[in-house]
Amino acid sequence: MSTVAQGPSGGPLAGIKVVEFAQVIAGPLCGTLMADMGADVIHVEPPGTGDSARRMGPARDGHHLWWKVLGRNKRSATLDMRSDSAAELVQRLVEWADVVIVTFRAKTVERFGLDWDSVHRTNPSAVLLQISGYGENTTLRDSPGFGKMGEARSGLVHLTGFPDGPPVHTGFSHGDAVTGLMAAFAVSAALVRRANHPERQGEWIDLALFEPLFRLVEWQVILHDQLGTVPQRTGNALAVAPAAVIGCYRSADDAWVTVTSGTPRSVVNIVRLLGMDTEALADTAAQTAARAEIDAALEKWIADRPAEEAVAALVAADVVASRVYDMADIAADPIYAERGDIVTVPDADLGEVRMQAALPHFRTDPGSVWRTGAALGEDNDLVYGDWLGLAAERVAELRAGGVI
Repeated sequence: MSTVAQGPSGGPLAGIKVVEFAQVIAGPLCGTLMADMGADVIHVEPPGTGDSARRMGPARDGHHLWWKVLGRNKRSATLDMRSDSAAELVQRLVEWADVVIVTFRAKTVERFGLDWDSVHRTNPSAVLLQISGYGENTTLRDSPGFGKMGEARSGLVHLTGFPDGPPVHTGFSHGDAVTGLMAAFAVSAALVRRANHPERQGEWIDLALFEPLFRLVEWQVILHDQLGTVPQRTGNALAVAPAAVIGCYRSADDAWVTVTSGTPRSVVNIVRLLGMDTEALADTAAQTAARAEIDAALEKWIADRPAEEAVAALVAADVVASRVYDMADIAADPIYAERGDIVTVPDADLGEVRMQAALPHFRTDPGSVWRTGAALGEDNDLVYGDWLGLAAERVAELRAGGVI
């Protein structure tokens, strides 16, 4: 077999082996984040059709762009999970891996031998990440789930929007993305635990799609428990805010400016800039009582000025403010450039493409982006031959039989 030489060149997760039996966003994003940090990740897909994420979103010249990012830094191996030969290959992949990611329904997980008991029996050191709509131990364990459902159940969507309008989902796959992020954190924590365990025992991470956002809206449970309140939508402000001024305001040149006061002192700085009475509005209670008055004055003040002028004056007054960026602003922004947050990556179909860097930045052993999303089954020889040790004849037989 001929090994594909290109691969991760370092990173804090170098040497960690991940196999993901996962489709679309949440599970695969966890794998991608780990791959960005140097892990060797195999993305298992059905032969012929592949992951449905390959066809999500806009395309250029027939090549779907989202996949180039979501599938980056990983190996694509095809496997017909329903074939008679699949069980042997699934077991060998689990034996190979440090981390196994699954996102099927509970009964499907069990049928494919990817439940905790099966994985732990095959590889006691493996970390199993199981992502599902409602959690493995609930009465809805076998029900399908998508990120928008998780967002709705988390409490977040109820809080998003204006009081006189409907609840609003954010403009991207928020629930899936945050689940992928929390999953990568959880897997990394489990790997640390395993490294310190005398028998290198693995772990079972059971993550429901609503739980990450539910955890991040961290004050909603205790407020309901102790005060009996149900926080409501407050537009661009916050239902629970650190200080009296948080909002988004339209400027004279039809841009939007966001302003945040995290402390009473910051509110005083805003009040002074607006020409209001700083002595009367010096403490938190007075600022909270005058919130609507301050907000209206700030709205008018920004409406009378171009965004750049308003932001410059606010920043000079030691107030945190920014234009609301669109993607064109991000592409032209010098701070993004100084951070190196956008990188250029060669792509077999589109030449060079730009995408987010491997984040967060590790300064001594950084992650990297070494490939865009692989072609379907591009790494079958590497995975089944070099990594799992199957003979060339056996790989050819599996390919001819449509198993891979």
